[in-house]
Amino acid sequence: MKFYVCIKQVPDVNAPLQIKDGELIQDADRSILNAYDASAVEEALVLKEAHGAEVEVVLAGPEKAKETIRKALAMGADKGTHIITDENSDHDSFTYANILAAFFKDKEFDYISCGKQSQDTDSGLTGSMLAQLLDLPYVTNAVALSYEDGTLRIKRQGDTGQEILDLPSPGLVTCSNDMNDPRIPSLKGIMQSKRKPVDTISVDDLDVGDDLSPKTKILGFEEKAGREPGQKFEGEPDEVAKKVAQLLDSEENLI
Repeated sequence: MKFYVCIKQVPDVNAPLQIKDGELIQDADRSILNAYDASAVEEALVLKEAHGAEVEVVLAGPEKAKETIRKALAMGADKGTHIITDENSDHDSFTYANILAAFFKDKEFDYISCGKQSQDTDSGLTGSMLAQLLDLPYVTNAVALSYEDGTLRIKRQGDTGQEILDLPSPGLVTCSNDMNDPRIPSLKGIMQSKRKPVDTISVDDLDVGDDLSPKTKILGFEEKAGREPGQKFEGEPDEVAKKVAQLLDSEENLI
């Protein structure tokens, strides 16, 4: 079984940040493997250990993102591919989906997995767009994977409960970070990762067409507005409950 996992390097969400004149200022040196992608890598490794598989990670990003590929290799992935992009690019979900689709169009695989979203934008669009561009069946927001009778059985979190679906091969699945607790690479894994192959290609070497311009544009950033102070009620419970009900009816139109 051949498993590709799409990963992304994102800013460390625990690092300090500030907004100044509509610009987001972050520590460029504190970057990590996207948590949702880490769960996708972990689940692919679990399937590899149970059924035998080759797990390859694919990352589109600037030169410095190679350290994120090494993190996934240290976890246990077999090899990696780094699609070099401009560090100052304003790629959005559409752009990344097109880059990845150009990479995968001549590849043979059983399944592609992605994190359901990335921690930097939380868009949650790239996986679905990629499946559409490759004309693949796909399942989103998976919380558990198993391999049974030659097909991938997926438990996904729906709006009203969990659903169990079978995904034929080839197919694509996007993974929730509620799926598992990604392993911490061991010292042995870190040392082995340095000897694992990482293919490097330029985005210019891919047949991505003429238009890689983003379809969305960030106009600016602003601080989240603070919440208005709540109201405190005192008195007998019955009287307080009656007053709260009146306010919910007259001011919030909730009753």
